[in-house]
Amino acid sequence: MTVVENDTFAQQWERWHAGHERVRADPHGFLAITGLHWLTGAAQRFPDAPGEWWTGDDGPLVRLADGEELVVDGAPVRGEHAFGVIPERGGVTVGSGDAVIEVARRGGSDVVRPRHPDNPVLQGYPGTPAYPADPHWTVPGRYLPFDEPRPTTVGAVVEGLQHVYDAPGRIEFELDGQTLSLTAFNGASEGSLFVLFTDETSGVTTYAANRSLKVDPPDADGAVVLDFNRATNLPCAYTEFATCPLPPEENHLPVAVEAGEKKPVG
Repeated sequence: MTVVENDTFAQQWERWHAGHERVRADPHGFLAITGLHWLTGAAQRFPDAPGEWWTGDDGPLVRLADGEELVVDGAPVRGEHAFGVIPERGGVTVGSGDAVIEVARRGGSDVVRPRHPDNPVLQGYPGTPAYPADPHWTVPGRYLPFDEPRPTTVGAVVEGLQHVYDAPGRIEFELDGQTLSLTAFNGASEGSLFVLFTDETSGVTTYAANRSLKVDPPDADGAVVLDFNRATNLPCAYTEFATCPLPPEENHLPVAVEAGEKKPVG
């Protein structure tokens, strides 16, 4: 590989990482979260959100006092508002002054997570260190679909919480002379995949609980590329108010993947 090609690879990675950091530092991103509030059948008031909040069979509700207001779908809301049933891993976001309030469902429970742009975690974010981009960690693989998607239960960073994903298949690849595989989940875009994994750097130079890697859709022959240079931290690496899933047990790689994002500073 020539120096020019090396530079091109590194520059592409730098642009990607800079974009990822911009998204992470969004004024209403996960670094802005100031609380994780679990809703029950009893009305509760929280210090970082207007109104009294509770939930029931028909989903979460809020009752706003005189002088309190939320903005829902661009329109001001006062008094009592019902959000309706929220699907698992779904959510809605409403406005509250310069903040937003995330109303979501995680692990079978409804939650409220306010996001304030003046949160010190966001204001003091120093950026995330990462390994230098290295083509060695761009690995070809093959996607092997299961006959039927397999419901896969994984733990979470919140004690007692579980997540269930339908795993459509696994990705097999070779790394440093070893044949390895990772159980894959469906990605955010049509046909894409993502994997959660740990490796021998976890808890040493990288975040202990998990890292995530997006994978572009397989081609007609099932070929994919695992670019571990683009392995990222999930929100739980930065805030205690996250409910991130843990990797399936089989997704621990018995090698040190010295690529991608490292442990956050501090």
